[in-house]
Parts: sequence; structure tokens; C-alpha cells
Amino acid sequence: MRYLHTMVRIKDIDASLDFYCNKLGLTEVRRSESEKGRYTLVFLSAPADGVRAADEHAPLLELTYNWDPEDYDGGRNFGHLAYEVDDIYALCDSLMKAGVTINRPPRDGRMAFVRSPDGISIELLQKGGAKEPMEPWASMENTGSW
Repeated sequence: MRYLHTMVRIKDIDASLDFYCNKLGLTEVRRSESEKGRYTLVFLSAPADGVRAADEHAPLLELTYNWDPEDYDGGRNFGHLAYEVDDIYALCDSLMKAGVTINRPPRDGRMAFVRSPDGISIELLQKGGAKEPMEPWASMENTGSW
């Protein structure tokens, strides 16, 4: 058995790709559309997983866009996605400058949470253990839910 992908449903492809690719730093590796099924699938890879994603088609994040509008909440949701990052402070700063709310700031130098345009919670974990706590993160309060 091996892990392949996590699927999340999205409402707006452009807004989701802006968040996941332009702001979070993932890369689109493939896309497929089904006119009969009325959906588009977009597969994304984290930068460090690019070679594996190309060779093995894993590990990936699958964004599923259903052409017929539908609200996704409650049981159609799940906990969160988690990504290891090289510099949690730099990424959170970049995300904030791009207009992304840091729902749970990296006060401990190790963990932060943000949300996608569709409300999917994204956990960011510092690679190699926690960084020394520093401002403005150390005193920043949580915003909303994560």
C-alpha cells in the first residue's frame, strides 16, 4: 500500500490555484476534465515532491471542481492538509502579504494554520523542528477557526 493523494472539493478553480500555487507554492502537475461527469480534476505537488509526483503520480493534492454548484460543509469536509516548510516565518509573512489570514500564527516557531478559499484548513510545520519564537508571531492571537 502507498499513499496517492488527498482530494478536496473546490468552488472556484482560479481562486484555489491562486491560493495553492501562487501563495502556498504548490505546482500543478496534471489536469483532467470529464464533460460527461461534469467535473475538472487538478493535481498539485509540493516542490520537494515534484520528482515523485511526476514518476509515481503521488503524493498529490487533488482539487475537484464540480461544474454544477454545490455547498461543501459538514460531513463533506475533513480535518486538514499538512505541509512541512523550510521557513515557517518567511512563508507566513509571504502569505500575509498576499492577503491570506494566518488563523493560527506560528507562536511556537513550529506550527501555523491557514485556510484555502474553500475553507480547507492547511497546517504548516517547520522542517527540522521548531525555530526560536519571535515577533510578531510570538504574541499574535488566533483569528477565526483552524
